[in-house]
Amino acid sequence: MDVLIIKGGKRLKGTVEISGAKNAALPLIAASILTSGENTINMVPDLRDVKTMGKLLTNMGAEFHYQAQRAIIDSKRINNFEAPYELVKEMRASVLVLGPMIARFGRAKVSLPGGCAIGARPINLHLMGLEKMGAKIELESGYIIASAKRLNGASLHFDTPTVTGTENLMMAAVLARGTTVIENAAREPEVIDLANALIYMGARIKGAGGSEIEVEGVDELKPIRHTVIPDRVETGTFMAIAGITGGDIIIKGCILGNLNALVIKLKETGLGLEEVEDGVRAIGQARPKAVDIETAPYPGFPTDMQAQFMALMSVAEGTSVITETIFENRFMHVAELMRMGADISFKGSTAAVRGVKKLKGANVMATDLRASASLVVAALRAEGETTIHRIYHLDRGYEKMEEKLNSLGADVRREKR
Repeated sequence: MDVLIIKGGKRLKGTVEISGAKNAALPLIAASILTSGENTINMVPDLRDVKTMGKLLTNMGAEFHYQAQRAIIDSKRINNFEAPYELVKEMRASVLVLGPMIARFGRAKVSLPGGCAIGARPINLHLMGLEKMGAKIELESGYIIASAKRLNGASLHFDTPTVTGTENLMMAAVLARGTTVIENAAREPEVIDLANALIYMGARIKGAGGSEIEVEGVDELKPIRHTVIPDRVETGTFMAIAGITGGDIIIKGCILGNLNALVIKLKETGLGLEEVEDGVRAIGQARPKAVDIETAPYPGFPTDMQAQFMALMSVAEGTSVITETIFENRFMHVAELMRMGADISFKGSTAAVRGVKKLKGANVMATDLRASASLVVAALRAEGETTIHRIYHLDRGYEKMEEKLNSLGADVRREKR
């Protein structure tokens, strides 16, 4: 199993290129199921989750080829309508094949999803929506078994916005008979990116990016030709890295407008952010200022940046209060940060982070994707050497992280243990 070994204390400086967004690429790959033909998706990051999704489609009978950040998927020979436990357990986003399969083929058998252990994240909203569209849904031996001759448009309402639920039902609706309205839809940029790709394919979608999305079903779609948007969470992570190391990093290929809530809070910490051509320059201070945050659905502060922001606050001047409202188990990184000398206490969904002047290297363990990123952020500031175990979590969401960090002057190496 690989580990990352980081010698901290260096001021990082230079230019880094942001990869395509994992959370945009995965639903786009799933959307290729909707059409019979060759789909081309550019700026697809070279990640473990992308490879898992490729295996899943290959298992279904599609041809999946990936090279140089380009995925080419030919879905015309799909003949297996099952997404097995062995693949789905590795990645929660596998459930995104459910909507496209039942929309195009009228049937699907999908294992209940796995992924990071950061909370329950139930998919009942996906299933309730499909049932309202006329699908028959059964749960049997850990599998979702869905069938419908053809889905029908329906009025759907989410009690809580769900990104994968919005994406799954939007993909299901594009080939349904009639019009589907999704109320209280997720508003994330990745949802908009998927909608734009579906519109290129011939779908009729209005309102993506707002709380109400209207989809008028069509009889067929043409193949995807699309470029994935930049990863806003990777962008935010490198901003936090600039902040914690007092660095000066030009972050290229990012869309700053997708990170407004985070940008406001980072500026409050004293991080200098100035727009440059095709990106942003992030300039850190000797020590950040303490700032309170509360996560919220987009356009609020992103839960996927909470752990990295906590790492930044661990060395801030003063005490910050961090409230997590999205996932109930998303403070698992706290104990690992404390091993490095962070002073953090928490109860329920709220953590108090009392900034310390120094962090010290230690052996720590990643518990989920964003927790692993927070440990990297902290290790880059810590005195001495930090060894991060179970970095397969990091590899699920960050492309060539150690290479990018080393290009900025960090001392990071990967070893097998």
